Amino acid sequence: MRIPALGVRAEVLPLALDDEGTLDAPGFRNAMKVGWFALGPRPGERGPAVLIGHRDAPANPGTVPVRNGRDNIKNAVFAKLGRLSPGDSIETELGDGRRLTFRVTTVDTYRTKRFPTEQVYGPVPTPQLRLITCGGVIDANGHWDSNVVVSAVADY
Repeated sequence: MRIPALGVRAEVLPLALDDEGTLDAPGFRNAMKVGWFALGPRPGERGPAVLIGHRDAPANPGTVPVRNGRDNIKNAVFAKLGRLSPGDSIETELGDGRRLTFRVTTVDTYRTKRFPTEQVYGPVPTPQLRLITCGGVIDANGHWDSNVVVSAVADY
């Protein structure tokens, strides 16, 4: 996938739900790659294709990020996701080589404790994308307290 406004060009990996039913970003060793929820719509199919990426990651693979110190943290694939604006383009390439372009419609930040699951993941009548990463502020435990959600509609 490509996000020209952010200079992002990334490989997309399939993701599934974990044992707790949670969808998480690819592991930190793949911090510069994007995960696609493979049980949901593919980009270009009707519905929201969900793509998840890290905002930041440990500078040394195999370590735990200590965000309150920021000394062992590096930017990851979606570090600047919240800087997108309505009208920006997101390009995806399908397995058959076709390229699809989507246009950003909204950029929202939701507290993780009040995440609007149905609004983000629920059915929609057209092909759309949802790009999701961490956001907000770092809490006392060193975790981001919110999620940035970029919504985009097909532009083809």
